[in-house]
Amino acid sequence: MIKDFEKWIDMVLEKDFPEEMVGIVFNLYEERDNKWSVELVGTSIFDADDEDWRCEEVYDTRENPFEWQQDTTWEDVLENVIDIFKKYLEEGKYSDKLKEYQGVGTGFADGDAWILYEKNKKE
Repeated sequence: MIKDFEKWIDMVLEKDFPEEMVGIVFNLYEERDNKWSVELVGTSIFDADDEDWRCEEVYDTRENPFEWQQDTTWEDVLENVIDIFKKYLEEGKYSDKLKEYQGVGTGFADGDAWILYEKNKKE
């Protein structure tokens, strides 16, 4: 699943995005019958202190989400996805492109956001 996930991320990130896009969130969804999906959403604002930034959408991949089947809990899915994205931010093919944006996050669309990367944040 990880390799297929990375191929999907590469395919999505090789495209051009709207100029007004400053943040990226990878929204997770729990479907039925142990199915899960993730979409990329580009936003016109980014604010690590206010999760509503995820609602200011200017781009999305809703028509082409990454989908997989896995018999597990939502907590495990979230933990696995966070690990995959952190690794991708370190060594993924388009990690530099992701780091051009003010921030990158993930989380279930109806839950909390996890900030994976914040540009110019003091480490």
